[in-house]
Amino acid sequence: MVTEMKAKVVYRELLKEDLVIIRLVPEKGMPQYKTGQFLTIGLPIPSEKKIVRRAYSIASHAENRDYFEFVIRWVRKPLPGRVTTELFYLSVGDEVYLGDPTGAALQISDKLPNGQKDNRRVICVGGGTGLAPFIAFAKHFHDTNDKREVIVLHGASYVDELSYKRLLTDLEMESEKRGRDQWNFRYRAAISRPKEYFNRSWNGHVGRVESFFQPDKKTGLSPVEEMVGEKITPENTIIYICGYQGTIDGVLDYLGPKGFVTEHEKKPDGSFAVKYESYG
Repeated sequence: MVTEMKAKVVYRELLKEDLVIIRLVPEKGMPQYKTGQFLTIGLPIPSEKKIVRRAYSIASHAENRDYFEFVIRWVRKPLPGRVTTELFYLSVGDEVYLGDPTGAALQISDKLPNGQKDNRRVICVGGGTGLAPFIAFAKHFHDTNDKREVIVLHGASYVDELSYKRLLTDLEMESEKRGRDQWNFRYRAAISRPKEYFNRSWNGHVGRVESFFQPDKKTGLSPVEEMVGEKITPENTIIYICGYQGTIDGVLDYLGPKGFVTEHEKKPDGSFAVKYESYG
């Protein structure tokens, strides 16, 4: 039995023709949920004569009791998704159906297997709209005054796909202002098509997002390790990844030799240092 709630579109921001941020408010108030979860959005599809549902990661954090936020890409090749296409035609005031928030794959690990607090550095790796749950992470860590070191890495093909660049840059600037002992946050983005004319102004990291973990031939340190000033290990760092399977595999290829294992392949003592969710 699918329990569903009606919700209204209260905000819509088209970032580019195929990328949108929308906020939805459930008719009967916000349900309880955990940061990092996803839910289904259902819409009547005229050609199907029924409601069709698709899962979308929630970009808002559980402490936000005002609305659900999503960042959604309209992929039109080989064929446009039916629900996503309808979502792109919605206006403020329109109604959708929401399923209950669910999913444990990207819930934040707060405790180690031995019951102690998990204080490891948190590195979030988002490919494209796989950034969504990590916007929720960043806001959650910020609003709960969490002292853990948090790094958000975002990969995109084009500069106008860096959907939350302003928010994440502001969070990093706040970290520098307040001091890293109070709020320890960094944000880096990677553009995979630097030679495209549209990306000509980009002077940040170049390549796919997983290349942040690629060791330098001379120093042996990856760009992430250069940034944090030490080697990353399963003891000092936990990695969360959301994106296409290729992104997840790419990160694991670099981290596997360092002893990082996923939650699905825990070590005998129950420990792990990678959680991930793939889409597409």
